[in-house]
Order: sequence, then C-alpha cells, then structure tokens
Amino acid sequence: MNDTPTSTGRRLPLEGIRVIEFSHMVMGPTCGLILADLGAEVIKIEPPGGDKTRRMSGVGLGFFRSFNRNKKSVVLDLQSPEGLASAKALIGQADVVIENFRPGLMAKMGLDHATLARDHPALVYVSLKGFLPGPYENRLALDEVVQMMAGLSYMTGPEGRPTRAGASVNDIMGGMFGAIGVLAALWERQRTGRGQEVQSGLFENCSFLVGTHLQQYLMSGEAPKPMPSRSSPWSVYDVFTLADGQLFIAAVSDKSWRVLCEVLERPDLLADPALATNDQRVAIRPRLLARLGEILQGHHVAELSARLEAAGLPYAPIARPDQLATDAHLLQSGALVPIEAEDGSTTQTMLLPFTLDGRRPGVQRPLPRVGEHTGEVLARLGA
Repeated sequence: MNDTPTSTGRRLPLEGIRVIEFSHMVMGPTCGLILADLGAEVIKIEPPGGDKTRRMSGVGLGFFRSFNRNKKSVVLDLQSPEGLASAKALIGQADVVIENFRPGLMAKMGLDHATLARDHPALVYVSLKGFLPGPYENRLALDEVVQMMAGLSYMTGPEGRPTRAGASVNDIMGGMFGAIGVLAALWERQRTGRGQEVQSGLFENCSFLVGTHLQQYLMSGEAPKPMPSRSSPWSVYDVFTLADGQLFIAAVSDKSWRVLCEVLERPDLLADPALATNDQRVAIRPRLLARLGEILQGHHVAELSARLEAAGLPYAPIARPDQLATDAHLLQSGALVPIEAEDGSTTQTMLLPFTLDGRRPGVQRPLPRVGEHTGEVLARLGA
C-alpha cells in the first residue's frame, strides 16, 4: 500500500487505501484524482498505447495532465484473457474500483459491481454514468448533452441561444460527488465490514446545479429567464466598460451603494431620492446602469480596482483562463504548483481547492508515463 509521508512528514487521510481506476476523459479521472491527492494509491488501468486523452487536441489538450497526477499507470489489454485476469486479480487486492465506461461494458467483462461483490464483499465500487437508474439510464451522455437537458445551457446563453458553460462543470462535479460517495462508503465499511456500490450521474449533477432555478419556478409559478435577461434582485451587479478594459462591479445593499458613490466621487447619485433604496434602484435598473456606464467610461481598470479594493466592494477584472498562470494569489497561496509531466518537462498544476489543517493536498508523484508502473504493480500478483 501507499505509505509514503508527504513532504511535510505528515500522513494523508487515505494512505493505505488502494484504488483501481478504469476510466477515461474527465469524470472518472476527477474522482481518482481526488482520492489520489488525499493519499490513496490510485492505479490507473490504461489500454495498450495509453489513455486516449494523452493524445487529444483543442479543448481536450489539457485533460490528461489536469486529472491524472499522483496516480500509477498500468497497461492491460482487457480484451485478452491475460489482461482481464490481471485486472480481476488487482481488484482482489483493492479497496475501491472506479469506472466510467458506457452502460453494460463492465458487466460484459465481468467487472461490474454485482459480479465482483460476490467474491469481494468489502469492495467499494463507484460507477460514474450519464444517468442514474431510470428511463434514461442506458443513454450515452456528455457534459454538453446534460447541460442542454437540464437547463444549464438555457440559463447561460441569451434567450434563444442556449450556450454551454465554459468548462466541463458536470464531469468535474460528477467526479467530486463520486469521491464523496466513496468516502462515505469507506466510513460505513468501518462499521459494517461491507462495501457497496456508489453511483454518480451527469444529468442528476446538472439538475442539482440548476436546482435554485427550479425552486424559483415552484415558488413563483414563473419560468426563470436566462441569466443575460434575468430579473436581478440587485441594482448594481454587472460588467462595465471602462476607458481601458472591463470590470465587474457589485453593490448589493444600500450601504454598498453609498460606498460606491463615494468611490466614484458622485455625491449627486447619493443625493438622488429616486436612488435611495435598493428596491427603487432595481425598479429603474436599466437607466441606472446606463448612467453608471457613462460615468465609468472615464475610469481606468487599475485605478478603480485599487479604490474598490480599499473600500471593500466586490469587483473583478474580466480574466481569461491563461492569465491564471501568473495570478499572484494562486501562486503565493500554493494553489498552482509545478509538476513533472509525463514527457519529463515541467508544467503547472492546479491543486484541489481546499486545505486540511492549513495545508493543501499536493503533488506526491509526477504524471505517469504510459504503463510506467505495470511491472511494479503486476509483480504483486507474481506476474
């Protein structure tokens, strides 16, 4: 088992837990990543030639490096009797199995939960799917498919132009919920000695994400409008164009409105009785935003950002993801750290967004080369 202490000499919570990961793309690897970062020995089973995400381009170019650190790579041909036998033997030494393949594939190979649980009743098995059991369970799904089905794309784009979110939010969060389920199942196993199957579904995850919009409808009887045309409860909560760029600015209370007027040095706004309360400002929001837009055109991003920061008002420059590579907070707080890539070069990796006792679960091993640990791992089987 993995028993290597961290660089601080402190042990990680899941050290001693062994995980066999049958996965590809994002959802399954995210689940394995979380368990690996928390100290589990995660053995990623790759096909001959390696996981296809190693060779993807475009928006998929960063998939492998983003979701596969701290894992061991073992290459097995599951279509061969020898490869399948080795996989089953490895599962016999494991605490957890992760899979996110199409419905029915694991059962066809005898690697489904029902089959494995007969010989390994303590096994925790997490199945990451498009849909949980129900009428849709045999459909294939993608992040974009469920964003369309659950209303996230409708809420994101302008009316009549559904737009997917700009990241694989359901794949990543579906993997997160799978990892939460694994932790709960391992804790319950401590009491009962028995494992169980955990399932996480993309569609259900996306439905959970838009649950507040559903509740809004159930309470009001009115279907929510897409975010670009929504009815905002706050008068100032928008992106403004300044002299040299754009800035999101929020003033969500009467107090913050007064502070914003002071920052902008506009006592006339503060003295206007039609703008005295948030409800009054919301009632004339389009006119107010147009007025603020004219005022803000004369300000510069850096100068106004500093003043908003000093005043304690919420604001944000409009950043691109590539700009995070030099973000001072991410670098100084330890969220973005160097890692050795599978080709021997050094890249940066974004750590999990939480701390344990003041420390982030970090990089314990480089990104694995294809099959790098096959000999080491199979040697445990006498292979």
